[in-house]
Amino acid sequence: MPLEIIRHDITQLAVDAIVNAANQQLRQGGGVCGAIFEQAGVKQMSEATQGLGPIDVGQAVITPGFQLPAKHVIHAVGPIWQGGKSGEEPLLREAYTNSLKLATDHGLQSIAFPLISSGIYGYPKAEALSVAISAISDCLLKNDLMVYLVVYDKTAYQLSEKLQQRVESYIDEHYVVQRSRQQWERIQTTGYEAPAKDLILEALITPDPGFSETLFQLIDASGKTDPEVYKKANLDRKLFSKIRNNPGYRPSKTTALALAIALELSLSQTEDLLARAGYALSPSDYRDLIVKFFISQNNYNIFELNQVLFAYDQPLLGV
Repeated sequence: MPLEIIRHDITQLAVDAIVNAANQQLRQGGGVCGAIFEQAGVKQMSEATQGLGPIDVGQAVITPGFQLPAKHVIHAVGPIWQGGKSGEEPLLREAYTNSLKLATDHGLQSIAFPLISSGIYGYPKAEALSVAISAISDCLLKNDLMVYLVVYDKTAYQLSEKLQQRVESYIDEHYVVQRSRQQWERIQTTGYEAPAKDLILEALITPDPGFSETLFQLIDASGKTDPEVYKKANLDRKLFSKIRNNPGYRPSKTTALALAIALELSLSQTEDLLARAGYALSPSDYRDLIVKFFISQNNYNIFELNQVLFAYDQPLLGV
């Protein structure tokens, strides 16, 4: 199952577990921790955590969710930022991986994380985001789990300055505004421009293999297994099965792009696969330009790609 980045109040999510950015004593704190205790019921949650703490930084424990919409709360302790030279990064990664292990050990299907340590513990938000994406994506390549990374607003979400500068430079260089309003609206609605009449006639006379047939030819040629592909595409297994079992399946553009990224296709191969689903990459679409930027960098990590798309308010791939 995929990773989705969302703006939401984590205490209102009806998932199997939400993660509390806890202190080592597992007592009610401020911020998200305090809100979770309040929503769950302070007395019940305090009694549940009393016999479980204290715990080490990087460790996690699980309790019921009590009055929360979530069935469970996983309490994970992240590190306090001390400049980055005191082992903060591996400890923060452990907070995520131990939380995810608890979720899988308890047979949970969905879990929602805040950006651990990025509040009063002072971990820089861009670095905290990078660690979160890396730790979660490593887990999802091995497990079927729906993971939400929850940010309350844009101030809690930051890309690294270097990455943002490179993306913006690429967009500035390649963004094109050259279509009429009618053409632009068609691209936004359908994801592609109408081909020339002679190309339509040629396609009718000599039709090429469709999207599904081409996709599975590419998968066979890549040597990847189906689970490898749908996990790297950030897709649900059930959706992938629909594509596998329906030769005429027409995916959404986000799904087609996700599969191209999972197969590590070149730009020309990506454009060809999209065309077989009726889409094209537009130089006037931020999402398409960001995807082209990642392909140009030979970076096919869909989780990193999605964190950039989220920062630019673009639809995420897969999910």
